[in-house]
Parts: sequence; C-alpha cells; structure tokens
Amino acid sequence: MNPAEEYILAKPEPWCSMLMELQAVIKRTVPDVEEGYKWHLPFYSLNGKMFCFLNFRKTFVDIGFPKGILVQGFDDVLIAGEGRKQLRSLRYHSQEEIDVPKLEQVLKAVARLT
Repeated sequence: MNPAEEYILAKPEPWCSMLMELQAVIKRTVPDVEEGYKWHLPFYSLNGKMFCFLNFRKTFVDIGFPKGILVQGFDDVLIAGEGRKQLRSLRYHSQEEIDVPKLEQVLKAVARLT
C-alpha cells in the first residue's frame, strides 16, 4: 500500500469512503495522472506538473487544484478560501454532495491546462 492510500484508509467514515470515491474518479477521468504523496496529502501529477490533491478536514474533504484560478467556467463550484491566490478547490461535506459529472468536467478542464 502506498502512502496516499494509507492516508485515505486512515480517515474515519464517511470521509474515507468519500476520499476513495474521489480518488477513483480522478484516476478514471484522467488515466495518465500519477498518484503520489506530498505535504502529507495524496497528490496527483500530470505531465510532470502539479494537477490536484485530496485533503481531509474535520467537516469536509477538498480536491485542490494548485492552478485552479486559471480554470474557466466553474466559478459556481470552485472556491478560493483564505490566503489562496491561485489554488481553487471543490469542497464536499457529504457523499451526496459529490456531483460526479461536474467533477469529471472540472478534472478534464484542469487536465487541458496542465
């Protein structure tokens, strides 16, 4: 088991299941993505560049996009947060909030920029 998987499996439910679903959607939607572990988080690279990462907080999980500010057409779902100049994220508080088709659209848009 790699460190990214260990991170995900160590989280309590429902967060573990949510992170597993997000991980699967990332890998399925962008098959060339490389999974790693940086800054104590599951991190994904594409074409040798930062693509996205998964992050668990006490009340939500994030998919962060380091260059998310460049992604057009998703201002309704990508959030900035405090002190984030370029990074944008999709934030989920429950499994039901995960809109897989919208997530796939965002992942494809970010992949085109990477």
